[in-house]
Parts: sequence; C-alpha cells; structure tokens
Amino acid sequence: MAEQGKTTRRRLLMAGAVVAGSSVLTAEQAFADGYGSGPLGPYLNSSRVISSDEQIRMVLAQSGLFMFGDSIALQDAKSLAERLGSRTQDVLAVNNWTGRPTEHGVDALAAWAATYGLPTRILMALGSNDIFTPPAFAAQINRTMSLVGTTRTVYWVNVQVSRTKYSLETQIADQRNTGWVNLQLAEANRRYPNLRVVHWAEFLAAKIDRLTMYLRDGVHTTVPLGQDARNELIVQAIAAG
Repeated sequence: MAEQGKTTRRRLLMAGAVVAGSSVLTAEQAFADGYGSGPLGPYLNSSRVISSDEQIRMVLAQSGLFMFGDSIALQDAKSLAERLGSRTQDVLAVNNWTGRPTEHGVDALAAWAATYGLPTRILMALGSNDIFTPPAFAAQINRTMSLVGTTRTVYWVNVQVSRTKYSLETQIADQRNTGWVNLQLAEANRRYPNLRVVHWAEFLAAKIDRLTMYLRDGVHTTVPLGQDARNELIVQAIAAG
C-alpha cells in the first residue's frame, strides 16, 4: 500500500510537470466537461477576514503590505503577520475570502485602490480556485499589474492543488490545472520586472513526502508545519525586496 501511495503521488507530480514544460492547452483540447476539476462551488457566503478601515489606513501610513487571498491565506495570515512583524517589522492589511477565484480578489484590489490608494508592496495569495477555469488566470495577473503600475512590487504565491478527497482522475486534473495556472504566472514573471513569484509549488515538489507533510488535504497547509514553511517562503521573498 505504501508503494502504491508513492506511485500515485508520482503520477500527480508528473502530470503537473508535463504542463509546466509544455505550451498551455486550448479550450478545445480540455475535457468535454470543463477542465476535469469540476465547477467552482458557491463561495459568497463563505468565511472571510477583511481588515478594518482603521487597519488599512494604518498599514498605508506605515508603508506595510496589502494581502489578497483565499482560504489558505485566511488560515495562515495571522501567523504570517506575526512572522513579518518580528522579521521585517512590516504590518499587514488583509482581504482573504474562502473559495474566491483570482478575478474577484482583483476586484477587491481595485476597490481598495480606489478607496484608499495602494502601498508600495502587494501580496497576492490567489490562484488555487482558478484550477476550475485555468485560462482565465492570465488576464487577472495582467489586470493586477495594470492596477498596481510599474513602481510597486507584487509578490504572488504560486499554487499546488490536488484534492485528496476526490478520485484519482480528479486529482490528476487538479495537478494538471495547477501546472497550467503556475505556467501563466511564470510567463507573467518574465514580462513584469516588478512581479516576484513565491515558489510554493516548487518547494512542495522538491521532496515527494512534502505533499503529505505540508498539505492536509492536497491544498491547505498543515499547522504548524506547512503553514510555517509557506509563510517563511513569503517572508523571505518580501525581505529580499
């Protein structure tokens, strides 16, 4: 059974690696029922954490960071804020919403930009919910970079999704779509000098056991091990500038 589990994980990693090393699939080449990961579920009533007006303005005044994320960010942001405070003395304002795709996270970025203005650094922890419609992701990266302009830095955490509660076929589709999302982010990184990619997917892929050590369900971080590892990558990227 242990060997079978290792074989399954290798298949999932290889599926993502194939996409990362190839051109992006067209819609016509994708599965007839979508992209194989199923539909994005309803999320508008899901849990969220959004900083208060007072917190947002304080972060701007102290040249901190705005963070826009999904359920992983919602779970990990408090620990991240503490780590940033102790390591870089940065403060954080958050807009994290469970189940949210990147498009609606960028909507929130646009709303904060119009209401408050933006700090010099933005943290984007979005993309995991774009596996359901991978081709839509690139436009949202471009939209983000247009909103922030050329003088601000965007840190963007890439993704790893292979939901273990679903069938092997769905897990493989998740992994393939993960590679598709990450490839679009890598291509954007070559075009935007002020975009920094936080390489979470590569960290997990470096050792096969990390998928189970650092992820509790194929998506969300284990606490504290996965949470600390992901947050450390983010802090290192921010500290590097």
